[in-house]
Amino acid sequence: MFGSEVIQAINPANLASTEKNTEEYIFAVGTYKLLAFAIGTIGVFGFCNNIIVIVLYYRFKRLRTPTNLLIVNISISDVLVSVIGINFTFVSCIKGGWVWNSATCIWDGFSNSLFGIVSIMSLSALAYERYIRVVHAKVVDFPWAWRCITYIWLYSLVWTGAPLLGWNRYTLEIHQLGCSLDWTSKDPNDSSFVLFFLLACFFVPVGIMIYCYVNILYTVQMLRSIQDLQTVQIIKILRYEKKVAVMFLLMISCFLVCWTPYAVVSMMEAFGRKSMVTPAIAIIPSFFAKSSTAYNPLIYIFMSRKFRRCLLQLLCSRLSWIQHSIKDRPLGRSIERPIRPIFMAHRGDGERPKKRVTFSSSSIIFIIANNDMHHQDTTSKSGRMLSEVIQDFLS
Repeated sequence: MFGSEVIQAINPANLASTEKNTEEYIFAVGTYKLLAFAIGTIGVFGFCNNIIVIVLYYRFKRLRTPTNLLIVNISISDVLVSVIGINFTFVSCIKGGWVWNSATCIWDGFSNSLFGIVSIMSLSALAYERYIRVVHAKVVDFPWAWRCITYIWLYSLVWTGAPLLGWNRYTLEIHQLGCSLDWTSKDPNDSSFVLFFLLACFFVPVGIMIYCYVNILYTVQMLRSIQDLQTVQIIKILRYEKKVAVMFLLMISCFLVCWTPYAVVSMMEAFGRKSMVTPAIAIIPSFFAKSSTAYNPLIYIFMSRKFRRCLLQLLCSRLSWIQHSIKDRPLGRSIERPIRPIFMAHRGDGERPKKRVTFSSSSIIFIIANNDMHHQDTTSKSGRMLSEVIQDFLS
C-alpha cells in the first residue's frame, strides 16, 4: 500500500501535472475572480452606455449633427471593444489564464489595438472640430465628418495592420490574460515600431486635444472684452467659461488616467528593464485602458443637455407605454401637447429694433426683433456670432 503511493507520487505524469498547476496560475484564485468581476463590469457598462448613445442618435433627428456623428463613432468603437475585446480577457480571468490558441491571440491584440486607436483619434477629431467651431467660427458639415471618420479608420488600420505584415507582432502579454504588441522585443525592427506607434497613436492625439481645448478656453475668455454684451450676458458667459473649464478638465484628465499608465508600462517594457514590470503592475493599466469605454459616454454625451433631454424623453415614452399596456388603454388617447417655442420676438413701437436675450438650454440666443436686418453694427454681429458658436459648443 505504501509502495503504491510512492510509485504514484514519483510518476512523471503526476510530476508534470503538479508542475503545471503551480506555474499555470500567476495570480491567486481570489485575484482572478476579482479581475473577472472588474472586466465584466467594464464590459457591461461600456456596452450599455454606448448602446444608449447610438439609440438616441438614431431615434432623435435633432441629435443628428456632424459633431454627434463623431461621438457616435467613438461609441461604436467602444461597443466593439466591449463585445469583442473584453470577452477573451473575461474568460481567461475565469479560467485562470489564457486558454485560446495563437490565432485568437492575434485577433485579440489586433481588435483591441484597432478599436482603441479609433476611439483615441475620434476624441482628437472631436477636439479639433470644436476648436475650428469656437476659435475660427467655422461650422463643419456631414461630408467633413464622414471623411474624418474614414481617415480615422484607415489610419488605425495602417498602424494595427503593420504587425500582421511583420513589423512587430501580436503576442501574449505578461499577465497572460490578453494579447497586445510585443513590447519586450529588443529587435531594432520591433523597437522602432513601438517608438513610432506610441508617438503617432498616443502623444500626437494628446497634443492635439491639449492644444485645441486650451485655445477654446482662451477664446471664451476673450468674450469678456466684448462691450456690446449686457451685464446679465457677461454673467452667463462667465458661467459658460467655468462649465467649459470643467468639461475640459474632465475630458483630458479621464483620457490621461485611462491611457497614460498603459503607455508608461508599455514604454518600460520596450525601453526599460523588463524585470521592473511584473504581472500585477501590467494588468492594472490594461484594465484602466479598457475602462475608458465606460467613461466616454458619461463625459462626452451625458454632459450635453440635448442628450439628457432626449434620454428622459425616451425613458418617459417607454414608461408611458408600459403603463398604458398594463391598464389596457390605447395609446391614441394620450394627449399630445404642442411644443411651445422657447421665445417669441415682437417688433417694437419705434424704428430701433429691440434686442432680447433668451436663456434656454444653458445657452445665449440673441434675437433682433425687426424685419429690417440691414442696420446692424459690426460689434453686434461679432457678439452674436461668438455667442451662437458658444451655444453650439456647449449644447
